[in-house]
Amino acid sequence: MYIYVDVSSAVHAKAGLKRYAENLVRELSPLLGEQLRLFQNSLGRRGPLPGWQGAPPKGVRLGYKPWRALVLFGQIAHLPLDHLIPQAALFHATEHLLPPFFKIPTVLTVHDLIFERYPEYHKKMNYLYLRAAMPLYCQRATAIIAVSEATKRDLCTFYKIPSSKIAVIPEAAAPHFYPQSREKIAAARKRYKLPSRYILTVGTIEPRKNLIRLLEACTPLFHKGLLDGLAIAGSKGWLYKEFFDHLRRFPYRKKIFILGFVPEKDLPALYSGALVTVQPSLCEGFGLPVLEAMACGSPVCASNNSSFPEVGGQAALYFDPENVAEISKTLQRVLANEGLRREMRSKGLARAASFSWARTAQETVSLYNKILEQNSKGGKSAP
Repeated sequence: MYIYVDVSSAVHAKAGLKRYAENLVRELSPLLGEQLRLFQNSLGRRGPLPGWQGAPPKGVRLGYKPWRALVLFGQIAHLPLDHLIPQAALFHATEHLLPPFFKIPTVLTVHDLIFERYPEYHKKMNYLYLRAAMPLYCQRATAIIAVSEATKRDLCTFYKIPSSKIAVIPEAAAPHFYPQSREKIAAARKRYKLPSRYILTVGTIEPRKNLIRLLEACTPLFHKGLLDGLAIAGSKGWLYKEFFDHLRRFPYRKKIFILGFVPEKDLPALYSGALVTVQPSLCEGFGLPVLEAMACGSPVCASNNSSFPEVGGQAALYFDPENVAEISKTLQRVLANEGLRREMRSKGLARAASFSWARTAQETVSLYNKILEQNSKGGKSAP
């Protein structure tokens, strides 16, 4: 009997979801051995997962949108798709998409419920799908993994999910995120045409990333000569027109560097070279760039909401993301004080080291085993 893990988000390279599925499977492999199997949509058109040496993945040849529609229809109509995963003991959905496997216990990882908190920041059709699907998926899952206590609280608040059904298992920075050499930092700055004194923010360009307020917060920093550039690493997401309209009018627009999608291999050097990494999002389910930056020795300033404080702990400095003056003041405090930056680097490295994908995988396997044990006894599974 096999444990199937959905790696569709990794194969499709969906930003943070990609990192989650890819890193989890890498660490699950030595723990589960031949028992581990992969599942994905778009078979034959996407994948396989880079570096995977095991059995070929199972799944469907449908693209993401048709598969997404079929999954919701199957859940509503009670149309079982158990035949897609032969000899399955358990299925783990690593993104917000739980297929209708009714005879097989399932684990659903919920990264966030941001669409519930900020519906105005989502495309209408995507919001309507999630609003219909997520409560159903959470109800149907045997157990839920929340990547943070903040996400667990949202699950309990919005969907009244019993706390006992939710296991909080955090993410981590991948092993290749560590302080880079001066040569690699210089090469990355040259590749992306960055000045020597820059701050960095990482994430898809969309409204909840709060980039307009970040631009405004940087204005006095540029004016005082504390900073030569703001680097924004991330692809265009959705509803980004207002940001680019604002950027065109921004007086220091030549100091703003839009890097677009940055390959993961380049991120450690960009983090290492940054004076500060700033994450001003209005809401995050986990906020993986905080740990990645700390692991690379970058001081971190972040929003004081959602999951950021539990991820950054005492190693980061925090601000109200809706208060431009407070964002600016916090950044100025770090930029103007080399001693503080050294202290934050040291604390950040220690904080990042307290998280690991090996521990994440071990806790995930413990959850699998608990579910399988309960299932073998004919009882209900719970974390």
